[in-house]
Amino acid sequence: MGTNNIVLVHGLWLTPLSWEYWAHHYTELGYSVYAPSWPGMERDIRALRRTPDTYANVGVRQIVDHYEKLVLDLDEPPILMGHCIGGLVVQALLDRGLGACGVAIASAPIKGVWTMPYSTMRVVTPQLMNPRNNKRSVPLTPAQFHYAFLHTASKEDSFHVFQRYAVPGPDHVLFQTELANLNPFAETSVNVMRNNRAPLLMVAGSHDHLIPPAVVKANVRRYRHSSAVTDYREFPDRTHFMIARSGWQEVATYALDWARDQELLIEREQKRVARQVRLLQDPTRRVA
Repeated sequence: MGTNNIVLVHGLWLTPLSWEYWAHHYTELGYSVYAPSWPGMERDIRALRRTPDTYANVGVRQIVDHYEKLVLDLDEPPILMGHCIGGLVVQALLDRGLGACGVAIASAPIKGVWTMPYSTMRVVTPQLMNPRNNKRSVPLTPAQFHYAFLHTASKEDSFHVFQRYAVPGPDHVLFQTELANLNPFAETSVNVMRNNRAPLLMVAGSHDHLIPPAVVKANVRRYRHSSAVTDYREFPDRTHFMIARSGWQEVATYALDWARDQELLIEREQKRVARQVRLLQDPTRRVA
């Protein structure tokens, strides 16, 4: 019997509201869904826009610690799902031995991923050019949001989505992620050699400007020397905001089906090992 808990981790420039379709969908299926805010962001979107500096100093380790506490308080290990920075958080939680399995959607890269396509640079470079942004929460403009999240939609449609979901993002997290390879103590470090972590699925959208498939594939390759399960799935015609746009249900269904398959495989393997142990302990089976 698999877990009934699902934890959803939102990304940069967003709030848990970005998971509204997934949370409702999984709740309707009978799951207990948890989608908390990052620490310091436990307010509605209007309040976050009015006073963004109150959470400007939040960092990757603080976010991971925040979700670790939630996971440990649950009655059983949850399925972990994260978008963008949330995908990085999922990888870090798995590295800490948490979760039944993890799904990282358009995940920000862990340390050691050097791939940075032009479309990514076009979004993050204006944020990184000003060192003072490292201690600020900086919003995307509607035009930047359109390019990064919804470039296949009209500007009008993108602006409506921007008004509903977008908040200033703590750029300290962006600095930590994008400059991680220059920092020997980077908080985005993950033990990619770990063999006993839970299974991980990494999802990419073919039309994603912020985290293109090349970045996600490079992240997957970081795990190539681990025997733990690391799967990759790319969805065609999806932009960065695939979790809340047309076609979101296909992604959500695939993610949950994959997680359930992993749980079934693990359960079968545990039963096989248990049978082997019982046979070894059975004196009638022992060879004199």
